Amino acid sequence: MLKAYKYRLYPTGSQKEILLKHIGACRFTYNWALEQKIKAYETDKKHLSRFELQSCLVHELKPENTWLKEVNSQALLNTLINLESAFTRFFREKKGFPRFKSRKVPFQSFQIPQHYVVDFENNTIKLPKIKQPIRAKLHRKFEGKLKTATVSITKTRKFYISVLVDDGKELPETQKFDNNSTLGIDVGVTHFATLSSGKKIDNPKHLKNSIKRLKVLQKRLSKKQKGSQNCDKAKLKVAKLHERIRNQRIDFLHNTSSKLVSENQAIAVESLDVSGMLKSHCLAQSISDVSWSEFFRQLEYKAQWYGKTLLKIGQFEPSSKLCNICGHYNGEMTLADRKWECPDCSTKHDRDINAAINVKKFALQNQNLLNI
Repeated sequence: MLKAYKYRLYPTGSQKEILLKHIGACRFTYNWALEQKIKAYETDKKHLSRFELQSCLVHELKPENTWLKEVNSQALLNTLINLESAFTRFFREKKGFPRFKSRKVPFQSFQIPQHYVVDFENNTIKLPKIKQPIRAKLHRKFEGKLKTATVSITKTRKFYISVLVDDGKELPETQKFDNNSTLGIDVGVTHFATLSSGKKIDNPKHLKNSIKRLKVLQKRLSKKQKGSQNCDKAKLKVAKLHERIRNQRIDFLHNTSSKLVSENQAIAVESLDVSGMLKSHCLAQSISDVSWSEFFRQLEYKAQWYGKTLLKIGQFEPSSKLCNICGHYNGEMTLADRKWECPDCSTKHDRDINAAINVKKFALQNQNLLNI
């Protein structure tokens, strides 16, 4: 089973310079390879393979750019693999044509496939092409075979390394579930999630709570002269606040998803077109703040880790408008109606709780599932 462990790095000044050189070289190589593939197709309708690009990299690009020899060669070759994967997703999954990498993107990284050492006793990590080990905060130990390591730098100038480890264990067998051990979840904006048990999880609204301070910092940034040191300082303050909001959000999502997975044998959710919902001008900021996609992603892989089941139903199922008691369909209900009474059985419904119960019911019927 593959698991990733992320650690904070504390490189010295000279080590930072080498790490940044690796990031720049990998970005340069990726853009060069993408340009070669585009030109080859436009001129000869030819698809350059990763191995052809690898040969050009060794025999043409490196002799012309000798500074590329100062970085780990396997890190450069790994960028060609990433480009090949990007084109595979484009042709198979229609995920969008690969784009050129920019140094202005907040998140910059490079990958090291092998030949690095993690020393838990001395809290250091030894990377290729760097003579001295880099000091790190190794707060979690692991056992297994080391796979690819990804070194990254954030907009706040913090370095991290994510180590992929194969612990040799198999995924546990999926546990059986029934109506009593299945939980339905209806996500929302007012409440982050409403459970079929009747419990509601409040929306922490991390962005909204910090929006006033963020506006002040962005206003100060807009008044600075571009390229000045004061402008760089103002940018750093804005980036630090964004990072704090992100960390708060990720911590909340991990705590919530772990608790739900550990307490239930199966979890039922409704698939949502989040990218389409973000086009709504009124709700885009609130929807981005709750991070439904990341929440569902965490539920999915954590359910696999612990032998649980994640059930997904279609986004067009009438979970909110259908009475979970008698099945009456309330077609006149609008988004503003938070409570309603069924005209057939006179049951008073809370919109979100009723939706969560219906999500659970739909999920337990195999014909409504998307992942079976």
